[in-house]
Amino acid sequence: MASLRRVKVLLVLNLIAVAGFVLFLAKCRPISVKSGDSFHEIHPRAEVANLTAHGVSPLQDAVLKRLSLLEDIVYRQLNGLSKSLGLIEGFGGRGKGGLPATLSPAEEEKAKGPHEKYGYNSYLSEKISLDLPPYDQCHRIMCKELKYEKDLPQISIIFIFVNEALSVILRSVHSAVNHTPAHLLKEIILVDDNSDEEELKAPLEEYVNKRYPGLVKVVRNQKREGLIRARIEGWKVATGHITGFFDAHVEFTAGWAEPVLSRIQENRKRVILPSIDNIKQDNFEVQRYENSAHGYSWELWCMYISPPKDWWNAGDPSLPIRTPAMIGCSFVVNRKFFGEIGLLDPGMDVYGGENIELGIKVWLCGGSMEVLPCSRVAHIERKKKPYNNNIGFYTKRNALRVAEVWMDDYKSHVYIAWNLPLENPGIDIGDVSERKALRKSLKCKNFQWYLDHVYPEMRRYNNTIAYGELRNNKAKEVCLDQGPQENHTAILYPCHGWGPQLARYTKEGFLHLGALGTTTLLPDTRCLVDNMKSRLPQLLDCEKVKSSLHKRWNFIQNGAILNKGTGRCLEVESRGMSGIDLILRSCTGQRWTIKNFLK
Repeated sequence: MASLRRVKVLLVLNLIAVAGFVLFLAKCRPISVKSGDSFHEIHPRAEVANLTAHGVSPLQDAVLKRLSLLEDIVYRQLNGLSKSLGLIEGFGGRGKGGLPATLSPAEEEKAKGPHEKYGYNSYLSEKISLDLPPYDQCHRIMCKELKYEKDLPQISIIFIFVNEALSVILRSVHSAVNHTPAHLLKEIILVDDNSDEEELKAPLEEYVNKRYPGLVKVVRNQKREGLIRARIEGWKVATGHITGFFDAHVEFTAGWAEPVLSRIQENRKRVILPSIDNIKQDNFEVQRYENSAHGYSWELWCMYISPPKDWWNAGDPSLPIRTPAMIGCSFVVNRKFFGEIGLLDPGMDVYGGENIELGIKVWLCGGSMEVLPCSRVAHIERKKKPYNNNIGFYTKRNALRVAEVWMDDYKSHVYIAWNLPLENPGIDIGDVSERKALRKSLKCKNFQWYLDHVYPEMRRYNNTIAYGELRNNKAKEVCLDQGPQENHTAILYPCHGWGPQLARYTKEGFLHLGALGTTTLLPDTRCLVDNMKSRLPQLLDCEKVKSSLHKRWNFIQNGAILNKGTGRCLEVESRGMSGIDLILRSCTGQRWTIKNFLK
């Protein structure tokens, strides 16, 4: 042991001496280092390679070679940390450059269990180095021409995890260190949301403390808080001027940080989203996504949407993209501004809806949100989430909190989308008085302004009179259903109350069937039509139906549904033992009820 310590001491002294000598030589004869490309990779080996590639004297070259040799020795010492965990460090091996990694048939069999457990191929992840060079960025030619100030603010990178594979978490950390300029990286904060896995306790903490002493902090939640409140815990301990929130299964690429920090430095009230690429969960291949904004449906499920027209018209793919909300796996914000606007809503549970709330709140309360095409982060879309399986319930509950606080009269759209009554929906959303008081204190705009100026593409359904499942008095166990999309025919189906059975009756007399539409760039919900050619009710694009009367219906609660153009009624007809048909025929007095009526 004593001899080993002496070797380590000699190595360190050697490194210090050689480094000092290199600095002395640099002062005597400055070394020309290319600085025009701001998308350099921050890694010691890369820096040495840069020096040797730009014209040095034979003496300097000899010193640098010795430095590289000593660095290799020290690097192998550090690499022993990962080997003890069964992991790999160093640039090379499987999966480099965003290419797919593979396993042998025998390994594939071993990988099945862990793959199912984590929602990605964790067995393969352990065979891939924690250090990966940046994936292909050939599409960023225009981005490489952009220049940024050197005195950008420092960022605290916050990763949230619960029961993730250790290799994936550490690869996220390594990627952040390798591809964020050292002078811009204040710290990395790992928030453990009360994981059960033993390898995420002492082994994780020992590794990051030795590998990145003083740079990485580990925060442990004493109980499972969910992603939303875990992010707030990370914010509380952050000390950087800027805070970046990321899932713990991402990879950064060189040059991701400078454009983000520059935009926030220009305006502290900007929330910035790096453009997201996909890491395939089965082979870790990086799949580049097209530039997009982030929108959402009226259920407040997030989704990618096309950038606004003014972005396309500008003809410059490097420009920031105005976005109404965010997908949620990564965002960067001025730390103080984030606190001023109330962080994320701590009254929400687990996750879902907080990403929409932040987008709406930022825009209404004096800030803005944008996606940067020149900053890219790749993210694993897992097949399985580690949080409670009933995520649909929590998303619904969180969505209602957003609706009640921020959406004014448009809150009805969220209730319609979830097929819930406006009064007594049967879900306890908790106390929202503090969030309403926050909105008032910040003097925020109304939601109508947001729809008109930020999300004009969003479809609006103010003409709705009634909504929900439609049932016939002769067959109360089945509901009107949109049926297979390709058939364009409404059917009857056992009642379940989800999107395909969401009927919506409007002031114009239209009867729509199916989940609410999202943006005007995508198809809207179809409406019921009597084309006179068939006994079967058609489901068609309302705007394309030439005859106005054939798509208009007379309907009152517990009454008939009668077509204004043909005089036929929507009714049910028994087929004996084989079931019930939905048909159009002369009215026989059958009655229909719909779940919810708006006042």
